[in-house]
Amino acid sequence: MYTTLITAPQLQALMSSGTPLCVFDCTHELMNPDAGQAQFESEHIPGSVHVHLDRHLSDKVAPDRASGGRHPLPSRATFAARMGALGLGNGVQAVVLDRQAITTSGRLWWMLKWCGHEAVAVLDGGLAAWKAAGGAVQSGPGPTVAPATFELQDERASLVNTQDITNALGRPAMSLIDARAGARFRGETEPLDPVAGHIPGALNRPFADNVQPDGRFKPAAQLRAEFEQLLAGRDPATVVHHCGSGVSAVPNLLAMEMAGMGRTRLYAGSWSEWCNTPGAPIAQG
Repeated sequence: MYTTLITAPQLQALMSSGTPLCVFDCTHELMNPDAGQAQFESEHIPGSVHVHLDRHLSDKVAPDRASGGRHPLPSRATFAARMGALGLGNGVQAVVLDRQAITTSGRLWWMLKWCGHEAVAVLDGGLAAWKAAGGAVQSGPGPTVAPATFELQDERASLVNTQDITNALGRPAMSLIDARAGARFRGETEPLDPVAGHIPGALNRPFADNVQPDGRFKPAAQLRAEFEQLLAGRDPATVVHHCGSGVSAVPNLLAMEMAGMGRTRLYAGSWSEWCNTPGAPIAQG
């Protein structure tokens, strides 16, 4: 079972072995939501299925959605039904990838853990690494998949909400890590949300800091050293990750797990929910 990362050669071997497998391509352009499907149809790993951030991994209208913000989480039950429709069954190894520094694929990785599915891994380096390793690609809309049974299991990832953040704000029981770029964190610019700034007391680690120039994750020892420096003595178990809308926070969460620092928590509503909450304090600088 692969549960964090899988390399391109490992995925090639897994596909050759005939092991039951689902490959999900989560390619998505935040400022152009239709571009991801077009990129997928231009070239993708044979047999892979495109997963759309807005249609599959978010739910902006259902009353039972699990978070707020710009990309609200669907309920676990809704998401489980969607994954079954995409062909994933319980116990089947899932591999997720994208072309955007493991952002949207990280979201799917976390959501499957949230639904109790441990057998999911991110393709390290994404499609570029696959092609560099000699992996085949094809074009077109992708395969027609047979629905599978995907039943909810006990949660293996922890979600916190705005009230949880409010209750713990400023206390040592919670260490917030914001994955947005430094200028957005400091409040110097805000291209997406109505208010600029960050949650008071949050630390800043842009999600892109986890990867090397080739798109692969940094070595585990390096990641651990960098997070230990950021936390400056804070207990890793107190960490809650967030970003703008709960998507790009996951690479930080995954990196901490790879570094042997445990599976930390996610505030999925993130800044887009916080800054729209009446009375929520805001810091800049």
